Amino acid sequence: MGRKDAATIKLPVDQYRKQIGKQDYKKTKPILRATKLKAEAKKTAIGIKEVGLVLAAILALLLAFYAFFYLRLTT
Repeated sequence: MGRKDAATIKLPVDQYRKQIGKQDYKKTKPILRATKLKAEAKKTAIGIKEVGLVLAAILALLLAFYAFFYLRLTT
């Protein structure tokens, strides 16, 4: 036979999630919307790696054209 108060004991994780939910609810809608937009912008932002790869590809392409025409005109 289980105790009546055994069902009311919550796990610490559930209590923590409930606290976070309460804190998040206290924020106003514009603040929540701004936070969402900021996170979305951060997720879709172009990083330095991507920019570097694009510049390297363009440089390699220009170098290939230059080498092709240089070798074509010198012979």
